[in-house]
Amino acid sequence: MQNLVRAVDQVRTADGRWLRVECSGDPRGRPVFLLHGMPGSRVGPRPRSMFLYHRGARLISFDRPGYGGSDRRAGRRIVDGVEDVAVVADALGLDRFAVVGRSAGAPHALACAARLPHRVTRAAALVTLAPRDAVGLDWFAGMAPSNVREFRTAFTDPQRFVAGLIPRSAAIRSDPARLLDELRGELTDDDRVIVSDNGIRSMLLRNYHEALRTSPYGWIDDALALTSPWGFEPGEIRVPVLFWHGAKDVFSPAAHSSWLAARIPRATAVLEPAAAHFAALRALPTILSWLLTDLPRPSTPPV
Repeated sequence: MQNLVRAVDQVRTADGRWLRVECSGDPRGRPVFLLHGMPGSRVGPRPRSMFLYHRGARLISFDRPGYGGSDRRAGRRIVDGVEDVAVVADALGLDRFAVVGRSAGAPHALACAARLPHRVTRAAALVTLAPRDAVGLDWFAGMAPSNVREFRTAFTDPQRFVAGLIPRSAAIRSDPARLLDELRGELTDDDRVIVSDNGIRSMLLRNYHEALRTSPYGWIDDALALTSPWGFEPGEIRVPVLFWHGAKDVFSPAAHSSWLAARIPRATAVLEPAAAHFAALRALPTILSWLLTDLPRPSTPPV
């Protein structure tokens, strides 16, 4: 296999874009793709490498187009992310893998489950949103006012949304703590405790800085993709899917996971009554254990 990815490298797509990739854990472990949130990057919060190594897991992350070290793909849809996962998997020499997405990364994980059933063994969606056109779902119900304003503007007036997010992104790039400060008033007590942890806070700030280091367009294109048709139907998914959600989440309300789980034949939904949005970071190690079940080690050793 040519162009095999090392621990940190770049992969070129068929349309000439570069994707920045990072791997952690056991280099010969069972592969799991971790798809980051919004704004986010390949260096976002994850279990420690030693934990992954002991679990026999190889965690693969990459910057979605427009974030960090990955070139932009203007006008991308959620389903378009499948191509990028596939090209990274090909470069790594991986035939089969699991995939997990958190927040804005979760719909992208579901797209992989729908469109790569011969390669994805299991998928997990943590604190996901549902499609904007979800029939029977009050999409904004229970959502924090800041998210309602942003998503509604992205949906109804994309140009105004872009014009507002460009200077905001620049300010957060200069001071990543600004984003957590903006969110603080809408965080639950449990989420405040989580993001105040020194280790998690450090990972989040590094994540936000890297996400916006080169441009605001990863964030812009994510929001526009989330509020546009996704390009696939959740009912297409036939592989096992695990949904995890905190009942007190105001950034991605739990009803979104419930709506999706009801339409996917092999879905399991876990609702944590006292948890909110950032508690998904704590849940990830348990989710990884579920994803690794029945996932064989790759036959091709890494280089």
